[in-house]
Amino acid sequence: MSDSPLYRRVLLKVSGEALMGSRDYGLDNATVRAIAEDVRDTVALGVQVCLVIGGGNIFRGVAGAAAGMDRAQADYMGMLATVMNALAMQSALERLGVHTRVQSAIDMSAICEPYIRRRAMRHMEKGRVVIFAAGTGNPFFTTDTAAALRAAEMGCDALLKGTQVDGIYSADPRKNPDATRYQRVTYLEVLARDLQVMDAAAISVARENRLPIIVFNIHEPGAFRAVMLGHGHFTLVQDE
Repeated sequence: MSDSPLYRRVLLKVSGEALMGSRDYGLDNATVRAIAEDVRDTVALGVQVCLVIGGGNIFRGVAGAAAGMDRAQADYMGMLATVMNALAMQSALERLGVHTRVQSAIDMSAICEPYIRRRAMRHMEKGRVVIFAAGTGNPFFTTDTAAALRAAEMGCDALLKGTQVDGIYSADPRKNPDATRYQRVTYLEVLARDLQVMDAAAISVARENRLPIIVFNIHEPGAFRAVMLGHGHFTLVQDE
């Protein structure tokens, strides 16, 4: 337990589905605001924060490809969905007084900045939150991989994955009440046990860059701030 943050700079990965709340599609404003409030309170600790938000609440490239679309085209549509979510989160954060910048891997100069690594780092040094949109800018890569890549590029001390449950389990605890929650696992154990918290490419990028992954419940009020202080329930992915 600590009263000061464990990490100086972190990247928070939030799935698009996390923004739906109880809805079946799109954005739930109350849910977006609750996550924004948690980010604001974490920034107030002096932590430099950047985010990657998925697009599954609007469009999933894999699902589009499965329905018969060209996979690359479907993935680009998914990237556009992440930009929409990034702009929504930026709006919520700025209503709370948090200076925020959106940087897109695909040039959209009318609505956000292009992704420029050194500019993003400077924003965070000034206390601004940076949201990285449009994934890596390439099809066939998930936003989990984009999150691991951006976290490594930004020199983050940890990558946080906000999910629907309070850590990594041996099975989905919402479907299997006997599922075991792991307090700590290694990168290779995640892959070997097929724990599916992130795709293999994201886990590999994190492992190669010695980037700890912390998995927690994004819907628990104040959970992001609590994890930064070493409190609450979460699972740490890191080599021994």
